[in-house]
Amino acid sequence: MSATLQKSDHRATLGGPAPTAPRRRPTSQQWAAWAFLTPVTLYLVLFYAYPLYRNLDLSLRNYTVRSFVQGDAPFTGLANYRTVLDDPTFAPALLHTVVFTAVCLVFQYALGLALAVFFNQHFRLSATLRALFLVPWLLPLIVSASTWSWMLNSESGIVNALLSAVGVDPVNWLTSPDWSLTSVIIANIWIGVPFNLVVLYSGLQSIPTSLYEAAALDGANAWQRFWRITFPLLRPVSAITLLLGLVYTLKVFDIIWIMTKGGPADSSTTFATWSYQLGFGNLVPAFGPGAAVGNLLVVAALVFGLIYVRVQRKQALS
Repeated sequence: MSATLQKSDHRATLGGPAPTAPRRRPTSQQWAAWAFLTPVTLYLVLFYAYPLYRNLDLSLRNYTVRSFVQGDAPFTGLANYRTVLDDPTFAPALLHTVVFTAVCLVFQYALGLALAVFFNQHFRLSATLRALFLVPWLLPLIVSASTWSWMLNSESGIVNALLSAVGVDPVNWLTSPDWSLTSVIIANIWIGVPFNLVVLYSGLQSIPTSLYEAAALDGANAWQRFWRITFPLLRPVSAITLLLGLVYTLKVFDIIWIMTKGGPADSSTTFATWSYQLGFGNLVPAFGPGAAVGNLLVVAALVFGLIYVRVQRKQALS
């Protein structure tokens, strides 16, 4: 033993290589962690990172059908973004996107919260009625949009039939520039209310009933209990509900395209439908400008996401 130590010290003195510790092999728990992490990483790379990269590349190059196939499109920088900003459709599409998103978010959240508070009373058949309210959310979007197109049809729609029954003149819901955006907003609100109902109802379940009982003993009425207990304690759930609703509403395409195709005269065109129209809705597709419009939507969703994270951090610190 002493001879071995002397040899070791002699090699260290002469500047020889010091003995290295044996490498630790990954444990079974580490291998299991990598096994669980690999599918998620591949999913994010294939379905998020790569499509975003391709969309950014499309927006920075002058792609035609030939160059799209061969992959030799010339680099143009921000020319596609300038083309989009100079397009006369940009301002109306931006306004429609803001109005569509804001109005849908407000009404979806307000109606979803009202229904969540209503069903939180746990009356008879509340579970059955709550399940029925989920039907619009469970239906395929093409079915929902087609149903609303039939209901709002100017000649044979049930909505105009009901208006005529009460002495109101029929409305050209889908063919009038004054009503087309309103029509798609109504349809999207109907589809989005169940999501808000489910999330907010689950948030209400986490509020202790003892708080309401104590408030009732102190003489607080129903409105005071809602405003001072329910609404403040639902703030974290409300924030994530509004954020998810914002991201979803910004990219709504199916409902608008099936009902109005963005018309008439671009009266219901949003960034989502405009992006599709530029890239695939013309005989000569404009892939670059279409991708640029899509990237504007991505940036808008990212900005609101960062705002949400910042607000949540401030609330956690306070």
